[in-house]
Amino acid sequence: MIMPSIQEVKQRILNGDFDPALRRVYITQAATEQQRPRYARVLDSFLELYGEREDLHFYSAPGRTEIGGNHTDHNHGKVLAASINLDAVAAAAPNTDAIARVKSEGYQMDVVNLNELGVVPSERGHSVALLRGMLAGFKNRDYQIGGFDAATVSDVLAGSGLSSSAAFEVLLGTVLNQLFNGGKVSAVELAQIAQQAENEYFGKPCGLLDQTTSAVGSCVTIDFRNPKAPVIEQVTFDLSAYGYSLCIVDTGGNHADLTHEYAAIPQEMKAVAAKLGAAVLRDADRSRFEETLPLLREALGDRAVLRAIHFFAENDRVDREVAAIREGRFRDFLEEVIESGHSSYMYNQNIYASALPNEQPVSIGLAVSEALLRGRGAWRVHGGGFAGTMQAFVPDDLLEIYRKRMESIFGQRACYVLSIRPLGGVLVL
Repeated sequence: MIMPSIQEVKQRILNGDFDPALRRVYITQAATEQQRPRYARVLDSFLELYGEREDLHFYSAPGRTEIGGNHTDHNHGKVLAASINLDAVAAAAPNTDAIARVKSEGYQMDVVNLNELGVVPSERGHSVALLRGMLAGFKNRDYQIGGFDAATVSDVLAGSGLSSSAAFEVLLGTVLNQLFNGGKVSAVELAQIAQQAENEYFGKPCGLLDQTTSAVGSCVTIDFRNPKAPVIEQVTFDLSAYGYSLCIVDTGGNHADLTHEYAAIPQEMKAVAAKLGAAVLRDADRSRFEETLPLLREALGDRAVLRAIHFFAENDRVDREVAAIREGRFRDFLEEVIESGHSSYMYNQNIYASALPNEQPVSIGLAVSEALLRGRGAWRVHGGGFAGTMQAFVPDDLLEIYRKRMESIFGQRACYVLSIRPLGGVLVL
């Protein structure tokens, strides 16, 4: 059998011959047609870098959005999250060099020797550390690894709060899983390997939320009571059936020098837990918290107590959001989203930095969203907070009005209109 050349495959993609496979990932025909030139572009990159290959495959891993459970995972709480239609895509093929080469569009090529998989301190904060960490994670768990060449593109914008790093990690893991392990590595274990790579090799002490959502796909609720064995349940959630779209608004806030603001949230929650005889708030006695609230205020200050109040309420709220979705009570779900946003603003206090009261872009976005969507939609902070992004559930008849209004304030392309993707890390073609 004569295998088609990469240029022939590229032309078939552009002609729509592979649309059925792409639609499995991108759902609508319009979205699938938008993907054709993107897949053709990654093929061009692969051909230029590595030449012709007969055993070339396409892989995809999505970004993610947090829907419920704002700042609960680090205290072993519950979250509701979903994979989204923005993704990282790779064209990859095995090689015989015992070398992994990954060239991401717009970045230098990452090269890792399979015989050198220890942590390299100078690589911290760089994508090559993630590649090395993923290879090491597979090997340390007695899975097969091998050399491969890959070209990647991503539309999960860095710094957008949609977890571009997790998408990249899961993409690499999906390549290793499919090329060398027959797809037998579970999505949860793949996510755990990705988290370890980010923690130990990249140097970022992230939780497991981002990687799990990207690897599993669709809408999921995750219980982190035992972070080593999180309980994951998929939740069927079709926003389009209700005539709604999910928007993420990048308000343009600066994350520089805010590390201490982010770190203070888990630290203060855990300080309250410690006073209650627990390591994290999930394991603390809520009744005792309420009984000893005056003493906790005196010992730790009001903000720590308010953040604990947020945790307990937000953890319960995730269950109500999931129940509302499963029971088709969409209006109730929207009300819970609004309440989540209010709790983050008033109690968790992660909407703006306390040291920068004159810089409140997320607050502006929330205020304008409330004026536009009151009685119709929902709005809340997205992710870590303090600067950056907010989330809104927008009825389709208001979508264009909402998008234009957000972009008039925060700049062109500040508003991303997303959909929930049904698949996590996956072999596409």
